[in-house]
Parts: sequence; structure tokens; C-alpha cells
Amino acid sequence: MLRKIVVAAALVASLMLGPAAIRVRAQDSAPAKAAPEAEPGHAYRLDFTINEIEDGKKINSRQYQMSLNSSDQSQLKIGTRVPVEVKQSEIQYLDVGTTIWCRLRDRTSHDVPWLQNDVMLNVRSELSNFAIPDQQGQRMRPAIRQMNIESNVIATVGKPIAIGAVDDPNSKRQFQLEVMVTKLK
Repeated sequence: MLRKIVVAAALVASLMLGPAAIRVRAQDSAPAKAAPEAEPGHAYRLDFTINEIEDGKKINSRQYQMSLNSSDQSQLKIGTRVPVEVKQSEIQYLDVGTTIWCRLRDRTSHDVPWLQNDVMLNVRSELSNFAIPDQQGQRMRPAIRQMNIESNVIATVGKPIAIGAVDDPNSKRQFQLEVMVTKLK
């Protein structure tokens, strides 16, 4: 008898909850709403300038340019591969010139107006060249000078920013690296 009551209660419960259970299952099996699409990254042009300054006067300036999208990285390299004998009859090549590597991250935020023109830059640069004869001393082989600048900066689109500056220890010269970021349409 108790068994018949339990079976009857289960039957009544299933009949009463059946439509609700079906609705819950139907809602669960519905495809989830797609998340709003993220805004695609922007394209930027970076204009790098290396200024060579002696006694407070600019004596040389070199420009380099690269284009990249937000969250991307890029590298430019210009120079010469110089053969160097490391052991008898063993040659190794050194890169002498300019290398600039950069990663750009867009900091644009529609909620925060003052971030709409900012980008985060990670920059690594290496400048190397041959020392002039006065600077290499009595060596028979040419001496190579190297200057490295590595920095993480927040740059404002359309305004130049100094990435870094290094003094040449063998002269009164200073090398300054700056960049200007332009947003491309």
C-alpha cells in the first residue's frame, strides 16, 4: 500500500512539474548569446628619430619608420654583417648598425576619455658602429661601439616622446632616441 502511495505521489509530481522541467531544459539548451565583438585593433605608424648631439648642438639625425597594429610587434634592422676571426680559420659575423624592436598596445578606453590617445610601447634599440681611429687605441682590429636603450613608455598619439638617451663614453656626444606615434585610419 505504501508503495502505491509513493508511486502515485511521484506520478502526480511528474505531471505537475513536467511542463516546468521541460521549460527549464528548453532554456538550458538554447544557444548562448554571443558576447559583443571586441573592437578590432588600430593600425599605427611609428616614426623613430635618433639624434646625435655634441656640446648641446644636434650634429646628426636619422629617421626610421615602422607600421604595426595594436598588440603586435615589429623590428627594423639596418647595418652590416662584419666578419670577425675568433679562432684561426673560424669566422663569426657581427651585426653592426641599428636595430629597433617595438611592441605596441592600444590603451584606448571609451569609458575613460583621457586614455583615448594613449598607447603603451615596449622599445628595445641597439646602435653600434665602428670607433673612429682616435678612439680605438693601439688595436689592429677595429673596435665596435654599442649603445642600448630599452624602455616601456606610455606615448600620446601625435606627440613626440623621448625614449632614452645615452652618452658616448669616448666623446662629448650623446645619442637620443625619440618616437612619434600616428594613428592610421
